[in-house]
Amino acid sequence: MRYFILCILIVVLSGCKTGGNKEAFQKEVQSFLDAYNQQYQKLLTASSETQWTLNTHIVEGDSSAKIASQKAEEAYAAFTGSKSVIEKSRKYLEQKENLLPLQEKQLKAILFIAGNNPETAADVVKKRIAKQNTQIEAMYGFKFMMNGKEVTPNKLDDILRESKDLKERTAAWTACKEVGKPLKNGLVELRDLRNQSVQALGYKDFFDYQASEYNLSTPELRKITQGMISDSWELYRELHTWARYELAKKYNQPVPEYLPADWLPNRWGQDWTAMVNVEGLDIDPFLKKQKPEWITKKGEEFYQSIGFPALPASFWEKSSLYPVPENAGYKKNTHASAWHIDYDKDVRSLMSVETNTEWWGTVLHELGHIYYYMTYSNKDVPVVLRGGANRAYHEALGSMMGLASLQKPFLNGLGMIEGNTTSNDTMMMMKEALDFVVHIPWGSGTMTEFEYQLYSQNLPKDKFNTAWWDLVKKYQGIVPPAARGEEYCDAATKTHINDDAAQYYDYSMSNVLLFQFHDHIAKNILKQDPHATNYWGNKGVGEFLQKIMYPGASVDWREHLKASIGSDFSAKPMMDYFSPLMAYLKKANQGRTYTLPERPELNP
Repeated sequence: MRYFILCILIVVLSGCKTGGNKEAFQKEVQSFLDAYNQQYQKLLTASSETQWTLNTHIVEGDSSAKIASQKAEEAYAAFTGSKSVIEKSRKYLEQKENLLPLQEKQLKAILFIAGNNPETAADVVKKRIAKQNTQIEAMYGFKFMMNGKEVTPNKLDDILRESKDLKERTAAWTACKEVGKPLKNGLVELRDLRNQSVQALGYKDFFDYQASEYNLSTPELRKITQGMISDSWELYRELHTWARYELAKKYNQPVPEYLPADWLPNRWGQDWTAMVNVEGLDIDPFLKKQKPEWITKKGEEFYQSIGFPALPASFWEKSSLYPVPENAGYKKNTHASAWHIDYDKDVRSLMSVETNTEWWGTVLHELGHIYYYMTYSNKDVPVVLRGGANRAYHEALGSMMGLASLQKPFLNGLGMIEGNTTSNDTMMMMKEALDFVVHIPWGSGTMTEFEYQLYSQNLPKDKFNTAWWDLVKKYQGIVPPAARGEEYCDAATKTHINDDAAQYYDYSMSNVLLFQFHDHIAKNILKQDPHATNYWGNKGVGEFLQKIMYPGASVDWREHLKASIGSDFSAKPMMDYFSPLMAYLKKANQGRTYTLPERPELNP
């Protein structure tokens, strides 16, 4: 059936006219784009539905979801990567001087999508889809075992956040990494298949392909990511030194030269916020009295308070928001995510909400994505351009809401803390830095450079783990609790390596963007200190956000940023925000030994 539909579409769209007047040419192009968008949306929806099932209802031994997903993805790939679509888009772009700007933007997006599914590499694309689905199934269906008993990922995370027992911590950290073993061979195959898929349309490799969506080459992108590390390194170095001494005191151990991975409150050392409990701003006691549903509904209330609409009824009916009940007979992906099923009204979230501070911020973050989806799904944005201005915009707006949701005036206004509560503002900044700043050497360094080596330099399989830990030590100053041989694949324990590959730098770029947006909101809309804002109920904040969100990917991200806040991409607002913390850390670290170099050792 899908081939019949494809053939009909090709016949309808045949006969590109390169002559004639400009108006007739634009009309012809628009007919092609209208037909493409309609079929694209239909096939994307079918694929998304099967992927949703694959991620939310994993039954050991049942391959029906994987088979259905593979068929839907193959149909999507056959259409988006068809020779007819590629040739026609290229022909139209040869006359770009006769195109409307929005038409040119759509044609370039169509070619980018085709780059991952070219018909000229149809067999490779089919194998890649099958392998990725197998990898996802293996990853999220994995049984985590600790001390001979099955444990949930949430339980392992709880131990790493809360336990002071080093033996228990080491056991939990080690258990987290076991999933990498069965994923290693699949990652090798995925690397090769991803590269072959995009090389068929002229990209150097999969990393180069992903960078091109930003309209950047691989060297240009790596210059930006390495630049973010350089700009934030002085502060990260202070945080690293502080953490070594504080954790040694906590565990009653000698101060280590580098941070042991199992001492940190996160599996990958990407987020150290649980190291700090801000006195007066501990909302866990309040949240523990609520139900998980309270958090999600309060998140919706917040967005409504600044002028966004209520979530559609289908969001509540179709989302998977809470942990799978014990003995349910199935598992699900436990990584929080937002889904735009049909690139229109069907929006959903996959979460495992529990009543704690982390999930409070996560819910606000994920709903930020949902409202971005809803806002750019409008008559002025064609389906193929319904995405963020760039991929980092999505994360920036979601993360900014997570930041805002934990500031004192915001919490005070909701009654989550007492009105006369005094708090340590420096420690609040510390907690924020242990999230947003700590993430940069991880996201722009470890993750980005590993995937650069994996895809662009064809990293050998027998060097995966060595390369990984070399990067972790170099960029993050973290070492494993014991030797990690090549029987492991610790990179593959991170979900994005498997199913959202070669674009993790989005998160680092989003951290820079979010402070640019937040700084603008605080100073120009709220007229408040960026460290103590309350977005709740301010329609001006909502109007600003909707203006950013409305055009989706129909605009150039650099121009859109400049038009929105009056400045170019820059880490300066982030560093300005944390300048009081820098002064505090320099004083706290006086007399302590630094083990990270004064300047980062950046890759060429």
